[in-house]
Amino acid sequence: MNDFSEQIAALSPSEAMNSEQRSQPTRENQIKAEKISTEQRILQYFKPEEIQRGTFTQPDISLDALAQQFKRSELPTYPITVDDYYRQLFQEVLPYAIDTGSPTYIGHMTSALPDFLHDMSKLISKLNQNLVKIETSKSLLFLEREAIAMLHRLVYNFSEEFYTENIQQKNRNLGIVTTGGTTANISALLCARNAGLLSKENSTELLKESLYKVLSKKGYEDMVIIGSRLMHYSLNKAASILGLGTDNIIFVDNNSEGKLNCKQLEEKIQECQENRLFILALIGIAGTTETGQIDPLWKLGEIAEKYNIHFHVDGSWGVPTIFSDKHKGKLKGIEKADSVTICGHKQLYLPQGISICLFKDPQLLNYAATTARYQAQQDTYDLGRFTIEGSRSALSLCLHGALHIIGKKGYEMLIEQGIYQAQYFARKIDKLKSFELILEPTLNIVNYRYIPDYLRDKLRKKMLTNAEIERLNQINQEIQQEQFEQGKTFVSKTILFDPKYSKKIIVFRTVLSNPNTTATDLDNVLEDQLRIVDKIQRTKGG
Repeated sequence: MNDFSEQIAALSPSEAMNSEQRSQPTRENQIKAEKISTEQRILQYFKPEEIQRGTFTQPDISLDALAQQFKRSELPTYPITVDDYYRQLFQEVLPYAIDTGSPTYIGHMTSALPDFLHDMSKLISKLNQNLVKIETSKSLLFLEREAIAMLHRLVYNFSEEFYTENIQQKNRNLGIVTTGGTTANISALLCARNAGLLSKENSTELLKESLYKVLSKKGYEDMVIIGSRLMHYSLNKAASILGLGTDNIIFVDNNSEGKLNCKQLEEKIQECQENRLFILALIGIAGTTETGQIDPLWKLGEIAEKYNIHFHVDGSWGVPTIFSDKHKGKLKGIEKADSVTICGHKQLYLPQGISICLFKDPQLLNYAATTARYQAQQDTYDLGRFTIEGSRSALSLCLHGALHIIGKKGYEMLIEQGIYQAQYFARKIDKLKSFELILEPTLNIVNYRYIPDYLRDKLRKKMLTNAEIERLNQINQEIQQEQFEQGKTFVSKTILFDPKYSKKIIVFRTVLSNPNTTATDLDNVLEDQLRIVDKIQRTKGG
């Protein structure tokens, strides 16, 4: 065993895990047996016995060199056989794809999928339904609305009578399915804009007149969005598409505790009102992409109510935390949101291409309705009049299926396992002198960075110079890039703001959502990074 292995092994994962398990309160034997049975069944869907612990992609080829292998532009004149095409695919393409289900690939919000979804996806392709209108989907459209209602009830928990009345009611929608979180966020803000500016539902004012003419008629000089600096970059896209421009996104800083500064938020809202700026929406984040942190949703909801502002929660990552009885309190206040985004392809473990936007008011989507002569007409079940996208597949079948096959208890287990892994990994990092833990994880995202030996004492004393901070950034960037190219283990990187030095720092970002990832896999990620450090130092002569 080398020095790096010894350093990692000195921190026993079994000891750390067993101590916490021993502290758990005892439960009824029957409940315990049911829990174990559920865990075993759900984990088996992820096929842990088939995991290949090797490289997650073909190593040691640069992206520029790989790009040169895909420069054919001439369409084949004659068809080839399916077998020939697959042979070419397996030789030239798939070796360089990413095994996102690898237990040591922990850098992004893309993970292993339960195996039943592969057959379900094949069925969706065979059915070839189009949920833009009832005439090309029929029962699948009603199935989608039912799945949306299940998520709506988790977030808002209205009465049984409310859901009975609204699930399948024409002209009322508890939410929509989109192809991604970006489109879901844009859909929410489109509704917020129109509901705030239009005189009534289904108004054609913004179809016939320019946005700024309507703003002027309402007495506004301009339009803005307000939220945290950790808002997802999809909000920049939304600002551009909706006619605000990114300069009209007003960012609110965090306070000394790392939480969004609600006092500053109210000051900015009052300033907007004084300057006659229409506040399209207040954005709260439930699980930021970089760190997993959650805004104070309850307080934001109260402020939104006080100033009559649409409150949108981008919960693309964090909303599934609501499945966990142990951790759902982290989302307190989400029920105050007028709209909520959830990404199914993240912590709902669905294939790429499905997100959901929930609306508290089932009639809010009527402010964004668009009709056509041949479909998407008023007083029909056609969903195309409410969605930015036109044609859509029946991928919501995977959502409906997963909500039943995994169920609340299955999702609870997956969420709690990911959060526990993050806590374990954070403790491991914090005890290793080679690394600095940046933040205590809120959910299952961990941020840290490598610190060379000669800078550790200066870091501890908060005496780093600007040049040394830049050197740290360079070292961590090199480690992450080399780790990706070697293809054995993987973490991503991001840029955070360090309030101690008022500087941007490059840090590692790990996302612990793969149920097949073990403590040994996490140890291997750290050991691999230390091995890369050793290689870099030897290459550069110390």
